[in-house]
Amino acid sequence: IGVWIDRLSRKLIMIGADLFIAAAGGILAIIALFMNPPVWLIFLILFLRSIGSAFHTPAINAVTPLIVPEDKLTKCAGYSQAIQSISSIVSPALGAVLYASWSLSGIIAVDVAGAIIASLTVALVKIPAIEKNMVEKSPSVLADIKQAYQALKEQKGLITLLWIGALYMFAFMPINALFPLITINHFGGGTSHVALTEVVFAIGMLLGGLLLGAWGGFKKKTVTMCLSIAVMGIALFFSGVLPSNGFALFVICCAFMGFSAPFYGVQTAIFQEKVRPEYLGRVFSLSISTMSLAMPLGLIASGFFADMIGVDIWFLISGIFIMAIAVVGALLPSVQALNGEKHIHIDETKK
Repeated sequence: IGVWIDRLSRKLIMIGADLFIAAAGGILAIIALFMNPPVWLIFLILFLRSIGSAFHTPAINAVTPLIVPEDKLTKCAGYSQAIQSISSIVSPALGAVLYASWSLSGIIAVDVAGAIIASLTVALVKIPAIEKNMVEKSPSVLADIKQAYQALKEQKGLITLLWIGALYMFAFMPINALFPLITINHFGGGTSHVALTEVVFAIGMLLGGLLLGAWGGFKKKTVTMCLSIAVMGIALFFSGVLPSNGFALFVICCAFMGFSAPFYGVQTAIFQEKVRPEYLGRVFSLSISTMSLAMPLGLIASGFFADMIGVDIWFLISGIFIMAIAVVGALLPSVQALNGEKHIHIDETKK
């Protein structure tokens, strides 16, 4: 998908992706008017919507450095995380209210309307066109993908950063699914306790995003990223060692987890600074695909081992693993070298 993002108009791709997502939701809304949608159809709609997201997310990441000054990219990432945190807090509550009084079709229609509004908003934004160059004239999609990988290989730290992100997602993503389990099975809570942990995590993300947006993080972006990973690991570790009556302390750990999460977003700013704009669509697609592969693998591993050793022990192990990732990232010279020059230059002889 990244190849098409770099070849075509990124504005049109974002608009098209949003409208495609809206169309998928609209189909489900129409079907829900006449019957209860079968589970397989809901899975199919989710699959189609994820295709739209696979176009939209790398496209917007590739567009950001074209409209945001380079020294404001980290702050932009912080405010973006803060807005997403507000959505995480408001959306479930709004969904619950609508579900109690609206039909399923009406609720989906709200989602469709949101996508249409988003498309109109993007249409009004002026996005500078990137300069045409030899990279965009490759005869095949495979050749373009290889060029994106070459763009990362030119600076070893970017490849390392890619795998750090994959390992981090492998360990962290299952935690979201295990929040209810540790709350109910280990701490003996109920659904209200689960909701509390989710809300506290989202509020922590909001505060962290606002701080990152106002402050911009450390001058060395990799320091901000590694500290974010370390705080997440420490909070997970302490969550795993808490006794069954330590729910209040677990809520505090959730706040620290949420607070640390936005600061990891500087990884996106690093890619945006280091990679030339004409490669960003492919690079972000490669990054998202790598992390997306790590997520289900992590979920499979966590589901298997959490049943065997206990969900609290899995939190402890995940915390240790994530802290190790932070230490490795902080010590590797190739990662620290990313705090130096900006856009990398591709060796023309290697294309």
